[in-house]
Amino acid sequence: MIRAARPDDAAAIAEVTSAAFDGSPKALRIVAEVKPSISLVAEVDGVVVGHTMLSPMRMGELRPLQLSPLSVAPAHQGQGIGSALVREALRLADEAREPAVLLLGHPSYYPRFGFEPATPLGILAPGEYGDAWMVARLSRWDASFRGQVVFPPAFDD
Repeated sequence: MIRAARPDDAAAIAEVTSAAFDGSPKALRIVAEVKPSISLVAEVDGVVVGHTMLSPMRMGELRPLQLSPLSVAPAHQGQGIGSALVREALRLADEAREPAVLLLGHPSYYPRFGFEPATPLGILAPGEYGDAWMVARLSRWDASFRGQVVFPPAFDD
């Protein structure tokens, strides 16, 4: 079951993120410090086993959403939980009238959800990420949606 994250999910989200990212301080810092616009958890038998969030970035006057991190507990990976979280996050972003969702992720995984390289569309990352810097164009997409993206400090290495 996919549902909106609640404040009392914070410890479970941190646990799932830590397990999925091998204790990465950066991933844990992002879920602890960044205030998401949308935060979702996946539950199996009442236990949180997955999480993702959409957080606002800066791109000039715009505040595009970035999907990060996507975490699924290792014992539950390969069961479609991550896919369900991504699809629901994109659906909610589209419902919220967002033009697009950005992410930095595996170029072989995310295109199945409609993500494509963002740089050729004029959406520039704060670093050199090649095809791992992606965008999913939603129903309100407009070609004027372009510029240099700035991540919140929690995303810094």
